[in-house]
Amino acid sequence: MSAFEITGGHSLKGEIIPQGAKNETLQILCAVLLTPEPVTIHNIPDIIDVNKLIDLLRDFGVQVDKLGESTYRFQAKDVNTAFLETADFKKKAGALRGSIMILGPLLARFGKGKMPKPGGDKIGRRRLDTHFLGFEKLGAKFNYDSGDNFYHIDASNLKGCYMLLDEASVTGTANVVMAAVLAKGKTTIYNAACEPYLQQLCAMLNRMGAKITGVGSNLLTIEGVNSLGGTEHTILPDMIEIGSFIGLAAMTESELTIKNCRIDMLGVIPNVFQRLGITMEFRGDDIHIPKHKKYEIDTFIDGSILTIADAIWPGFTPDLMSIVLVVATQARGSVLIHQKMFESRLFFVDKLIDMGAQIILCDPHRATVIGLNKQVPLRGIQMTSPDIRAGVALLIAAMSAQGTSTIHNIEQIDRGYQYIDKRLNALGANIKRIS
Repeated sequence: MSAFEITGGHSLKGEIIPQGAKNETLQILCAVLLTPEPVTIHNIPDIIDVNKLIDLLRDFGVQVDKLGESTYRFQAKDVNTAFLETADFKKKAGALRGSIMILGPLLARFGKGKMPKPGGDKIGRRRLDTHFLGFEKLGAKFNYDSGDNFYHIDASNLKGCYMLLDEASVTGTANVVMAAVLAKGKTTIYNAACEPYLQQLCAMLNRMGAKITGVGSNLLTIEGVNSLGGTEHTILPDMIEIGSFIGLAAMTESELTIKNCRIDMLGVIPNVFQRLGITMEFRGDDIHIPKHKKYEIDTFIDGSILTIADAIWPGFTPDLMSIVLVVATQARGSVLIHQKMFESRLFFVDKLIDMGAQIILCDPHRATVIGLNKQVPLRGIQMTSPDIRAGVALLIAAMSAQGTSTIHNIEQIDRGYQYIDKRLNALGANIKRIS
């Protein structure tokens, strides 16, 4: 097991380019199973979760050619569905939550699929009902075998229909959309997720020959087609990494320019960090964060304490709640952090309290942060990363702290952030990767 040893108190300076979006990449990679023709994808991040999914595609017989540092060509011409029956599939798919999205393409193209109960971050309940209820509406039949923790699905006769999703799940919507593009007739999906990453998936599928309208809204209409062709696609920059860098810059008194951000796809993310008092300049498609000696949390119009809550798009993404919380610890003022979607995501705050942060954990979903206004710096401690986003939040805290911190279980961070130590060290950080 590896760990990060961080010497805090270093300001960073320079330019950084965000990696390709992890969550979009997982959807796009699964979509290559929908066609026997070549699909070329650019800006793929070199991170554990993505590399595991590429490895899984290879095991299915997908031809994978690396054309450049972040460009791959995939051709699912000879897919071996018998791999579903192997112990190797159960092990690999069960270790990767994103693997659930291979089901939609497998059902659409081959009429069958199975999936072990997937893993992922331990951030609370992450149910899969939306995926399977959507498949059932299309005519699939499935059962869950609690003995071997496998979902078995028969989808030999998928037909378009109207459906109202029980929640606007991003992965659930993506899975159902990929199943519906090759189903017979018209499918209407209401309460669909409309995140930029899902918009990207729909745009790619349309270039492949799908007929999807309503992209960007919560009402999608899909006219089924007989087959899909190849295409070329470029992954968006990762909005979670961009938000992480904005918060990191302010908390460590750094001057950073985040390059090529696709600001038009960031939604309310810049606004939320501005309400924490963080100043930023938009320079074309770059975001410049000047050095912050101090930053002050806004209040509501009536003067009451600001609340930052996560919500489905176009609301604030839950993946940045951990970052917002840690950045608020050194602001002037107070804020209520309301993490609505996952009941275990705030449990990392005990580490921040040990570092000297003033935080009241009200319940599993809410925490009140009383900012220290940089008058009392955090102190370095030993800690363990519980999940991807909390891990980076703790890394930001350690970089701003006095003394040395050690973060264990950094494999969690590597699952979602590409070479994060090397990239930040190049700007002036002091992060060592140790065994």
